Amino acid sequence: MALDITPKKLKEHTLTGRINPELLRKAWKSVKRNRGAAGIDRTTIQKYAENVETRLDTLMKDLKTRNAFHTPPLRRVYIPKTGSDKLRPLGIPTVNARVAQEVVRLLINPIFEKQFHDDSYGFRHGRNCHQAVEKVHSYLSEGLRVVVDVDIKGFFDNIPHEVIMTMLRADIADGNILDIIEKFLKSGVMEDGKRIATIKGTPQGGVISPLLANIVLNYLDWQLDKKGYKFVRYADDIVILTKTTQEAKEALEFTISVLADLGLEISPDKTKTSTLGKGFQFLGFEIKGRNAVMRSKSKEKFENALKGITRRYNNLSEEVIVKLNRVIRGTVNYFTARFSKTQWYFTEIDEWLRTRVRCMKYKRKWKTDHRRLKNKHIKNLGLLSCRELCLARKAQLRCSP
Repeated sequence: MALDITPKKLKEHTLTGRINPELLRKAWKSVKRNRGAAGIDRTTIQKYAENVETRLDTLMKDLKTRNAFHTPPLRRVYIPKTGSDKLRPLGIPTVNARVAQEVVRLLINPIFEKQFHDDSYGFRHGRNCHQAVEKVHSYLSEGLRVVVDVDIKGFFDNIPHEVIMTMLRADIADGNILDIIEKFLKSGVMEDGKRIATIKGTPQGGVISPLLANIVLNYLDWQLDKKGYKFVRYADDIVILTKTTQEAKEALEFTISVLADLGLEISPDKTKTSTLGKGFQFLGFEIKGRNAVMRSKSKEKFENALKGITRRYNNLSEEVIVKLNRVIRGTVNYFTARFSKTQWYFTEIDEWLRTRVRCMKYKRKWKTDHRRLKNKHIKNLGLLSCRELCLARKAQLRCSP
């Protein structure tokens, strides 16, 4: 089956004309706010800011002139993959390229946002992970108790460029903007001093990559919708909900065929069919029955982050407390939701973490050290309590609409 894409009769022709100083400044503020590392030119956000007006003026002229804009290759870095010994490759654009990507993203996002399916929640303004999980719960309450957890094999790295460009051309007729996006995709990667061509994929680390990913998978969303399947998608995390195992099997077969049309395939080892009784994982949560708790890999990641900061050879300092609080605040706020059950786990973590703080201070583990450094003293140091933060967040959620 070929891609069922009908080009719009009224396409966007004048996107380049909308590039102006105000749009450049808005893009720059967004890039600056999100921070991020330097690209291959080693220009940091701070360095770029030193001469920002001249840089933005030059960039605007390049973006508005056909064939004038050139994007340097990405800088390859690797980060640990959650729950695995493997590393995830990232491609870091230069700051200038990130600003250019944000300009283009701001131009084309309104065109596609109104086309996106209502059950898509990833990287969209006003939508978040908790809403996606709540939508899953609403479908479960309707009696859809069999779940297909779809994992797309190397999604961001394997999207064919021609699929992306075909979908963009269906709505956009501005050749300059299309050329610039294609340059983003084909910029290449610098690794070990060598430039490696990028013949497919939209690199993780690029500002525009999440939008392009949504544009591609929006096709899958509407194909599932046409077949009458209920689903929830957050970026490339997809769950399809059905009433019976046979329906789930058919839904998976259909999904595989649609992904094949997009030049993608599922990961057989990670794509699973489960039931509400057995439980399944989605966006860091383990959903089973009416409960949603932190999945084991999320707990492991959280605890490893705390362990890394509280190694016994470290000194108990204000800097350590700040680092711990940053990890605690982010994790507790994310996993404390209306639907989640996490209070008892966070209570256990508090006790475990206080023990590690005492070991770090006294360079040993001894049963009477809790008398020397009492809980109230640790609290006075400024260390947040996971349990108290969880309860405060729950109270806040109860008061909000």
